[in-house]
Amino acid sequence: MTQDVQGKEPPEPAAATVPLARGLSTKLLLLTLVFVLLAETFIFLPSVASYRISWLRDRLATAAAVSIVLVQGDPAALSREAQDDVLMAIGARAIAMTDGGVSRLLVVADMPPEVDKHIDMANVGMFGEIAGALDTLINGGGSMLRIYGPAGEDEREFELIMPDKALRAAMLIYARNVALLSLLISVFAAMLVYAAMDRIMVRPMRRLARSMLSFSQAPEDPTRIIAPAARADEIGFAERELSRMQERLQKMLAERRHLADLGLAVSKINHDMRNMLASAQLISDRLSTSKDPTVQSFAPRLLRTLDRAVSYSEGVLAYGRTQEPAPARRLVKLHSLVEDLRDMVNADSGTEFVNAVPPDFEIDADPDQLFRVLTNIARNAVQAMSSETDRVSVRRLTVSAERQGSVCRIVVNDTGPGLPPRARENLFSAFRGAARQGGTGLGLAIAQELVRAHGGTLELVGSESGDTTFAVSIADRPLPFGRAFDGQRRHG
Repeated sequence: MTQDVQGKEPPEPAAATVPLARGLSTKLLLLTLVFVLLAETFIFLPSVASYRISWLRDRLATAAAVSIVLVQGDPAALSREAQDDVLMAIGARAIAMTDGGVSRLLVVADMPPEVDKHIDMANVGMFGEIAGALDTLINGGGSMLRIYGPAGEDEREFELIMPDKALRAAMLIYARNVALLSLLISVFAAMLVYAAMDRIMVRPMRRLARSMLSFSQAPEDPTRIIAPAARADEIGFAERELSRMQERLQKMLAERRHLADLGLAVSKINHDMRNMLASAQLISDRLSTSKDPTVQSFAPRLLRTLDRAVSYSEGVLAYGRTQEPAPARRLVKLHSLVEDLRDMVNADSGTEFVNAVPPDFEIDADPDQLFRVLTNIARNAVQAMSSETDRVSVRRLTVSAERQGSVCRIVVNDTGPGLPPRARENLFSAFRGAARQGGTGLGLAIAQELVRAHGGTLELVGSESGDTTFAVSIADRPLPFGRAFDGQRRHG
């Protein structure tokens, strides 16, 4: 854990504390307990069934030993008390033996009991064992069983008739012991998994969470950056990546803060500079009326320099403003808006302005913001064409529009010299995408921001010597069904 300058860990945020009942450790403990118990269930039934068969085989083997002793002697010579003692010792009601196809009843109670179930010990499968064990546990306790089959390597078959009450009682005790043992194993395994997962995963995840919350409270504090552990697994990878991300974010925030402070200072400087340049413009306007030939030769150059300086200051101030308001969109007659654009950008420029927008063309946009977008594009084009000294070159700016489904596409084309490679690479980047000496590149950056606010795109279609084309694409807003039908008829 990172530490502050006093050597203490930063205070743990309140949001980082998760209740124990909802923590990862508790969930892991419960899931491990449930899964181990579920696994023990698949062992429990075969184990109980195997115990039942072993218990019956033991009784059958005891009956076989008694039968062999009785066959060697005279079974009829046994008194009733001796027979009852033999049956009581085994827990049976009758003992018989089959030898060579002849069955002999060796020991029997006063009344031969009625048999409810027959169990062939020589032909018992796994599923039969499980089914018999479940039947004894659930329905047993009052049934009479006939158990028959060979005992050991003896080819003779022995039979034993006995009630299942003692068998069921023994099975219940065995099942209880197995269930308790399974529960103990589950709890022990769950505790081991809990301890291991808590140390390997849960604690590091808590550390990551605390670091993120602590860093979010004071991202500029370098002591809030997590110190990654020397681990080669996914947790170590996550800690290292989080540390790198926090370092990059901290540097980025510091740069943004410096840029914000610098932008504020530049805005203040530009504000005062614009006022000073405005005064200088007034003085230069008076100088232009002077009859002095020297003044006349330098005055136009001075005026152009002052105009560029004022334009630069206005662009910086416009870009440094707060975020633009959301567009107040409505249907706009694009042809009339382009006519207003002609009056603004074509004054004293010597550029031919062609308004090729159909008179009835309508676009769904904010008129003020769309006018600013077109003004920035057109002004760049006019300035680029005005920089050419060739008097025979055509200087034409054409604005056209077309509709492609629900998307309006405005195309601005000029016959200027084209954009240099550096301007194309940084076309919409402020202060880097300037196409002429002394430019700021803010016009296209602001235009793109305004178009994006409409959900549209501003793109450079192509730029070659004598042919530079920009396209503004803005989609109509979705309209209710009735208005959408009217709009289709209007645009159709």
